[in-house]
Amino acid sequence: MFFLGIYSLCQLNKVMYIPPLDDFPAFSLHRLLSTCFGSSKSKLRPCILIDLDDPSLICNHEFLKQSRYAVQRHAVESFLDPLNDGVGEQLNYEKCSFFAYKTTGGSNLDPEDHISSPDGEVLSLENDICPNYDLIFAISDYSLTAPLTAMAKRHGFRGATLHGVNDIILNSGLSVDYMKISRQAELYRNTLNEADSFELHFICLDTHYKLNIECSRQVAQKSHGLCLPGSPDIANLPAGEVYFVPTGASGSFPFRFSDGTLAEMLVTDGAIIEAKLIRGNEELVVARNTQLKQDPATGIIGELGFGTQILPFSGKDIQDEKILGTCHVATGRSDHLGGNLTPDLFNSRKNASHDDILYAPPKTPEITVKKVVLNKNGASNIILENFLPSSFLLDNLASEYPIELLSSHALA
Repeated sequence: MFFLGIYSLCQLNKVMYIPPLDDFPAFSLHRLLSTCFGSSKSKLRPCILIDLDDPSLICNHEFLKQSRYAVQRHAVESFLDPLNDGVGEQLNYEKCSFFAYKTTGGSNLDPEDHISSPDGEVLSLENDICPNYDLIFAISDYSLTAPLTAMAKRHGFRGATLHGVNDIILNSGLSVDYMKISRQAELYRNTLNEADSFELHFICLDTHYKLNIECSRQVAQKSHGLCLPGSPDIANLPAGEVYFVPTGASGSFPFRFSDGTLAEMLVTDGAIIEAKLIRGNEELVVARNTQLKQDPATGIIGELGFGTQILPFSGKDIQDEKILGTCHVATGRSDHLGGNLTPDLFNSRKNASHDDILYAPPKTPEITVKKVVLNKNGASNIILENFLPSSFLLDNLASEYPIELLSSHALA
């Protein structure tokens, strides 16, 4: 498992409470869809979208012969087949259709309009798919949340993005009771709502960093998994998050590249303006600085988010950013979150991504979020400390969380 590297599971349990998979019920597609999307008296038309390097591989499910398409295999075996073998009928769905688009290669980048069907037909995503389906599920390697949310608002459908699905996610983050997750997220949201600002304090290789995030008393938003009839929307599943679109940011924070290279990101006026090497491959830092100069929008801080669920780590950000005790900032596109940074404001549309920077023990082992301070109504309160919810936060979450378990673990 991915835990068994620099950061062992034993070490992780000294920091966060990690529930075993045995704590969760078996995955039920019927339970997930009926809870998150409700019921309908009229039949709903669903479809599933997957991303492939070559969309024509959807013909005769040729992509299933290639081991690299594990997420897309789940799209068939855990979603498409069950829906068309009885689950869809129970939910009052028509037969679920299946399409493939060319992989975008980046988080939340707009996909090409051409889309392929299993019988080899090439269709238009905008003209043939979006107007003709009630529920659209994107089960892909790269997130489609931002572009699919924009499409949903234009065409009136609902749906979900489930990028990166694996066995751990299916049997934990997609097996929970989303009515309860919604109640938990609302408690967390209410605690942070109308925050003036946040201070994120980091330690990386014995050096301290501080990032200030301005929120200007805005209404906190939540990703809670419920996407019920009545309003077009896209759920990000697994859900369980409270987030803000920052109105400003300053300071600096440590960043870990995928190869382990560490850099300090310098932030002024709400955006990263420069990356400075801490340790590792200097070429990555040079490349990031080049991108910042050529397309400054890629450095704009577009989100501050906090996980609200008690879940095991999966190795995929779609679940791991939803775990209680984690936090993340994101750069780039923010229109799907209520922000105003849209793809047309980037110098190149290939840069118009929304990239989460997740801080969690197994993903950022060299970086500790020493504390997160909430500034609100003239008071300053720590909400997270060393990836643990503070006593202040736990007091506010007590009615919907196993506080005794979390508290006893924190003191162990």
